[in-house]
Order: sequence, then C-alpha cells, then structure tokens
Amino acid sequence: MGCLAIGQLVWNRRSPSLQGKPSSPVRPGESARREPRSIQGLMLLVTIVLGALGTPLDAHAQQKLKVPRIGILHFGSPATAKFLVDGFGQALRDLGYIEGQDLVLEYRFAEGKFERLPALAADLVRLKADVIVAGGIPAVRAAKEATSTIPIVVWGAADLVAAGLVTSLARPGGNVTGFHDLSPELSGKRLELLKDTAPSLRRAAVLWSAPGGLQLPDIEAAARVVGVQLHLVEVRAPDQFQRAYAEMVRERANALIIVQSAFTLFHRRQLLDLAVRNRLPMVCEGSEWAPDGCLMTYGPDRDDAIRRAAGLVDRILKGAKPADLPVEQPTKFELIINLKTAKALGLTIPQTLLQRADQVIE
Repeated sequence: MGCLAIGQLVWNRRSPSLQGKPSSPVRPGESARREPRSIQGLMLLVTIVLGALGTPLDAHAQQKLKVPRIGILHFGSPATAKFLVDGFGQALRDLGYIEGQDLVLEYRFAEGKFERLPALAADLVRLKADVIVAGGIPAVRAAKEATSTIPIVVWGAADLVAAGLVTSLARPGGNVTGFHDLSPELSGKRLELLKDTAPSLRRAAVLWSAPGGLQLPDIEAAARVVGVQLHLVEVRAPDQFQRAYAEMVRERANALIIVQSAFTLFHRRQLLDLAVRNRLPMVCEGSEWAPDGCLMTYGPDRDDAIRRAAGLVDRILKGAKPADLPVEQPTKFELIINLKTAKALGLTIPQTLLQRADQVIE
C-alpha cells in the first residue's frame, strides 16, 4: 500500500491532467520524449522502496530459518553411549524441541580412541555448532582446546576445577559449564557398600585409568577409615586387562573398586566379565554399569544429570552465557544392585541393603 501511494504521488505530480487539471499544450514529439523518462523514474523509485522494505523482512526470515546446531562429543561409541543418546534426546523433547525442526544434533564418537577426540572436536567447531555437549575430562578438554568461544556443556565429569577446565564451580568463567558429578566425594560410600556386602573384606583392588587417578586420594582416605588395604592397578590398553586381573588375584584382593573414566566406561563389559570370572565382588560408579553386570553401583542419578545438562543447553540457546552459569552438582543419587551378578559370585546380599536400593536387577 505504501509503495502504491508513493507511485501514485509521483505519477500525479508528473501528470497534472490526472488530477482533473487541464494539461499544458504539448508540441508534436515532446510527449514521446518526456513520458518515457517519467515512467522510468517511477519504476526506479518503486524498485528502491520495495528493496528497502524487503531487506529487513528477508533478514528476519533468515533468522527464523536458522536452526541451532548442537554438537555432542563422546569418547565411546553409539552402543556404549546409548544411555546418553536416548536420555539427551528425550530431555530436549521434554523442553519442547523437535530434532530436525527446532535444532540439529551432531554426534561425534571417538570409538574408544583418545587420539581421535581433538579432530572430532575441531570438526564440530568447523560446523559452527552453537553449543558442544561433552562428558568426561578427555572429551571436555578436547572441546575446550578446540574453541574458546563456543559454549561447552558438561553432562558429567569428576572434577572440572582440579582438571583446570573451570575457575570455580560458582563462577566457571570462560566457555565451560555443566554438571559436576562429585565422584571423588562418593568414593567412601562405595567402599562402605562393599564392606556391607562382604563384612570380612580386608583387601580390595582398585582398577583405574587416567584421568580417573584424580579420585585415588579420596579412595585411599576412605579405605583407612574402614580398615581396608588397597592394591592399585592401572590399565592403559585392553591388552593389559588379563594381566591386571591376574595381579589382583596374586595380591589376594577379595573385592574390586572400578574407578570410572572414559576408558573404563567404554570397556566396562570386558572389565566386568573378567571380575566375575575371577570371583571379585565389584562396586562401580554410574548406573550404566549395572545392566552390564556390576554387582553394585552408587552415584549421581545419570538421567537427572543428562536432563539438567539439556536444561543448560536450553538456557544458553536463549541467550545465557556459560561463564555466568554455575556448575551444577547432583541432588539425586541412586543405588542399584544386580542380583544376577550376586548369584554368579555366590553372594547373598543382606536384606537391609536390598531395601535401601533404588533398583534391583533380577
């Protein structure tokens, strides 16, 4: 309407006769020279006005069409990270997002190879991800080294402060925030659960792999409190697993603590099978260990952690800065007991312990 009115005004000013006024005498041939210039001027003005009006509309449409891209970086594989893929997707749906319509999820899996993480993180940066989601110190560190500007949300890691990835839990600074799972502080509780299951426990093996070593001082302190001797066994590659378990048996360990790290989590089925074969009752951290055969798991509610990480992603997409979002800590914990594993080990779980469990696998 505005463009038409301007065009009419220009035309009327050029053609007084259209307003009901008598036209000036025109010499033969003059109209042929003047009229085309009037039409050309009108067309040029209309084009300029339409262009001016159309530009902001086009930009607005482009903004509406821009779909946020979320990169998910994981040390494992689609199979070992199924709990994350399913849980994160559901958490986003609960927040009202429809994958492929409201956002795009770009998964990158290192398939158990630490050396692949930097290249995968760099790939997400090249894709111009709006947020990168990562779990475990190695993946978070790879993302942090790949970008200092793209927000990074951690769905679970042992100690982001000790690892130098955030300044503090209250004021993370930089581009990293997320969920701190407090696994070092829970080490004593897991050792107590082993003692409740096997009151005669005197010597326990601790299977760990970097960077899970951050938890060792807390485990050693808890062991001194309950009077249990520890034998530490480090593994760095799958071909060391058989040797590690032979060492545990040789050292007369009668229980096992498996320290969670990206490496042990990825190889959890093999590690748990070997523990059962060597008749070692074991305690693990995350709930994802229990269905694969860990006797007992105790730690933060993993589904809750993933939901809260999705909530942080939502807040960042709506304008929040990771530096201003405190690292969240767990408020829900769960104890899971696997009675199938107990039977395979010839153990009877005390009824009082079963009553405390949040879930019992039979």
